Amino acid sequence: MQQHGFTSPVAAVPLRLQSQRPQSQRAARLRRAPLASLLTVAAMALPASPALAAPASEAEMDVYTRLAALNVCIARTAGVEFDLAVTIAAETISVWIQGSHGGGIAPVSDTPLSLDDLRKGSINAAVLGAAELCPDQLPEDVLRDVQQAVKAAPNPPALP
Repeated sequence: MQQHGFTSPVAAVPLRLQSQRPQSQRAARLRRAPLASLLTVAAMALPASPALAAPASEAEMDVYTRLAALNVCIARTAGVEFDLAVTIAAETISVWIQGSHGGGIAPVSDTPLSLDDLRKGSINAAVLGAAELCPDQLPEDVLRDVQQAVKAAPNPPALP
């Protein structure tokens, strides 16, 4: 489905139950909903007072990073373009940290990070995590760059 320059991967995924039972109009509209609408709904589910939230701990950031990487792997397996898969995973984590923790990440900074800084870090985290979880789903040049960056790091983690 093409809408405002965005090609939805949902239209390309066959629905097995589609021919077996009639779908409601609401279900059809949900499949056609643009990404912005879905992100808006997700943002509305966040806590109402982020200023009172504690910064994300190292353990929480580990979970968020793994979730972002897992989302990239699942999206890539479903045929979603790499850049789009990473962008969606990173945006999800960034918005969650902004809403749940007021942009604060304890191991990184004493002050809350801007949404733009959260996005940059989340993109890096999603790509690094995906290189560990599903290296075969990354473009060869991206995987090569990740491996070189990891080797150049002072305390490199073990990656394929």
